[in-house]
Amino acid sequence: MTINAVEVNFENNQLLAIDSFGMRPMQRRAYEHRQEKYLLIKSPPASGKSRALMYIALDKLHFQGVKKVIIAVPERAIGGSFQNTNLTSGGYHFDWNIEPKWNLCTPGSESGAAAHGKVKALSSFLQSADEALVCTHATLRFAFQDLGAAAFDDVLIAIDEFHHASSSEENRLGEMIRSLIDRGNCHIVAMTGSYFRGDEESVMGPEDEARFKQISYTYYEQMSAYEHLKCLKIGYHFYTEQYLSALPEILDTKLKTIIHIPNVNSAESTGDKYSETDSILDLIGDYDGVDTETGFIRLRAKDGRLLNIANLVDDDEEIRSFVLTSLRDPQKLAVVDIIIALGMAKEGFDAPAMQHAITIGYRSSLTEIIQIIGRVTRDYPNKKEAFFTHLIANPTVDREVAITAVNTMLKAISVSLAMEQALAPKSKFYAKNNDNEPTVQIDENSGVVQIGIKGLKEPENERVKAIIEQQMLELIAAACQDKRITRAMIDDSIAPEVVNEVYVAKVIEEKFPDLTPDEIETVRQHLAAQMVIASIAGKPENVDSGTYNPDNKEFGGNKNFVNQVRRFVNVNDLNVDLIDSINPFQNAYEVISKGLNSNVLQAVHEVVKAQGSITMTEEEAVSLWPRINRFAQEHGRKPSMDSVNPLEKRLGEALLWLKNKKRQQLSQVN
Repeated sequence: MTINAVEVNFENNQLLAIDSFGMRPMQRRAYEHRQEKYLLIKSPPASGKSRALMYIALDKLHFQGVKKVIIAVPERAIGGSFQNTNLTSGGYHFDWNIEPKWNLCTPGSESGAAAHGKVKALSSFLQSADEALVCTHATLRFAFQDLGAAAFDDVLIAIDEFHHASSSEENRLGEMIRSLIDRGNCHIVAMTGSYFRGDEESVMGPEDEARFKQISYTYYEQMSAYEHLKCLKIGYHFYTEQYLSALPEILDTKLKTIIHIPNVNSAESTGDKYSETDSILDLIGDYDGVDTETGFIRLRAKDGRLLNIANLVDDDEEIRSFVLTSLRDPQKLAVVDIIIALGMAKEGFDAPAMQHAITIGYRSSLTEIIQIIGRVTRDYPNKKEAFFTHLIANPTVDREVAITAVNTMLKAISVSLAMEQALAPKSKFYAKNNDNEPTVQIDENSGVVQIGIKGLKEPENERVKAIIEQQMLELIAAACQDKRITRAMIDDSIAPEVVNEVYVAKVIEEKFPDLTPDEIETVRQHLAAQMVIASIAGKPENVDSGTYNPDNKEFGGNKNFVNQVRRFVNVNDLNVDLIDSINPFQNAYEVISKGLNSNVLQAVHEVVKAQGSITMTEEEAVSLWPRINRFAQEHGRKPSMDSVNPLEKRLGEALLWLKNKKRQQLSQVN
C-alpha cells in the first residue's frame, strides 16, 4: 500500500517575474546583497542559484575590486551549470564567460596524477589574466593545501552545494573556509540547495556563521510561482521480502522516472547491483538494442511504446561518461524516459521533465533524500504533478529485522515531516497583547502569513531575530533527526510539553551553544509555533483531496493554509501553552502508520518498548509539573506510576522524581 504522507497544492498567484536585468525573484534577492563580503545563499534545487552567483561574481569583478572567481562544486557533473551564459540579452551589463581550459570539471580521477594536474592548472589560473575557473571541491582543497590562504587574496571563492562542508577538523573544506575567513582577504559565496544536514554537524561554528549574510528562499516561494507544476506528492510504499517484487506496483512507465537503487552494502540490496539493474530493465520491457548516438538502452514496453533508459549504475567509465554527456544535451535528454542510478543523478543533476523519483531503502542522510526529491520539482511544460515514492521494507514481527526496519521507518517519517514544514507558506509569529487585534493576517506584498500568539516572547536582539528569520528550517531539520524526538512520534508516554519544551530546546542549545537560556526559550517558542501550525494545516482531515483545480484559486496557497488552521483550532485562542500541548511530530507517524497492518504496528511498538523508557531528567520533570497539576485538577487525584495509560505513568514518574529531588534538598539543608 502506498501512503501519501505529504501532498502540497500550489495556487497560481505569482508567476515568476523577471526584472529588468533578467533576474528571477531569488536571484534579485541575492543580488541586492552583492556588496556583502560573505554570503550564504539557501535556496531549493532549480531556483537559479548558479545564475545568481554569475550576477554577483560579475559585479564583484567589475565594481568591487575582486580579481578572480573560483567556483567549486562537489562533483564534475555539476560543473556544467557554470558554462558560458548570455546575460546581456536579459538586460544585465555583462555576459558570463569562462575559458574551456579553466573548466577543470572534465572526465578523470580526482586522485594521483589527475588531481595533481588540476592543482597545477588552478595555480596557473591564479597567475593568468583570466577571471573565472570551475573545479571540484577536492581540487580546491588540494590547491589550498599546496598554495596556502595568501594565494586567494582578492579572489571570490564560491562553494556550491555548501552542505558538503562541516566544521569538523576532519573536513578539509570546512577547515579551509575557516582559514580564509580568519585571513579576511577574500570574498566567499556559499550556496546550498538543502536546508538539511545529514551528518548532524554544523557547517560553521556560531561565531563564523554570524559573519555571513544569509539569504533564504523557500520551497514554497519557489513552487507557488511555477507556471506548470502545481502539485507535489511525497509517499511511502512498504514491501516484504525483496524490493524488486514491489517495484511494478509503483512504477508507471508513462511518467518520466528516476530510480535510485540501494547501496550494495545496505540491507535492502541483493548485493549485486548489476543483477538488480537487469531485473528492473526486465520489468520495464523487452530489450531492443542500444542507441549508438546516446548510449541509452531501448526497451519495448508491453503496450508497444519504445522507451529510452539511461543506465548510470554501470561502472565502465567510458560507457558512463558517454551516457552522462548525452544527459547534458537538452535534445538527447528530452527523449529519456527512465534513469536508473545508484550514487548519481542527485544534487546538481538537471532533468526538468522528470516527474517521479523512486528511492529504494533509506539513504545516509536527510540531505540526500531532499536532493533526490529536488530532481522532480522543476517546472516544465505539461508537468502538472510530481511524485516522490520511498520504497522501504515493511517492519516485520521478526524482532531482529524489526529493529532495523523501525529505525528506517522513523528516518523516513523525518523526511516527510521536514518537507511538510519546508513546503508550508512562510509564517511570522508575533506577541498578541490585545484581544481586539486580528490573529491572522497575510502580507499582500510578501505573502507571509502573520500569526499572533498570546504570551509569545519577542526576539531580544538582532542575533535572535536573525536565527528566527533565517534558520528555522535548519532547526526543524535538526529536530526531525533528533533521536529523542523521533521516538516521541511513537511513544505516547512522552508528553507534547516534553517534546516542545525540553527536546526542542536541547536541539537549539546544541545548534547555538552561545545563546543564553532566555534567548533559547525565545527561539524555541517560535520554532514550536512554526512546526505546530504547519502540522495542523497538514493534518489529513484538513487537506483537500483530489488534484489541482485551476478554477479554485484558494486550493493550496497562503489563504487555504490559514483556512486549514482555522478548521482545527480557534486562532483567537492561540497561546504558548496551547502550542506546547500539541506534538507536531506525532501526526507524521499517524499518517504513515496507515500503511501498516495491526501485527506490524504491534511490532513497531514492541521495539520502542524494548528500548526502555527515556531516563527522567530534571528538565523533563520540571516541564511536566504544570501538566501534573492539571491532571490532579481534572481527575481529583495525582497521576499514578502504576497506570496502564503511558502518559499518566510518565507524569507519575515525574512527580516521584520531583518529590525525591525535594527530599534531597531538604536533607542537605538539615
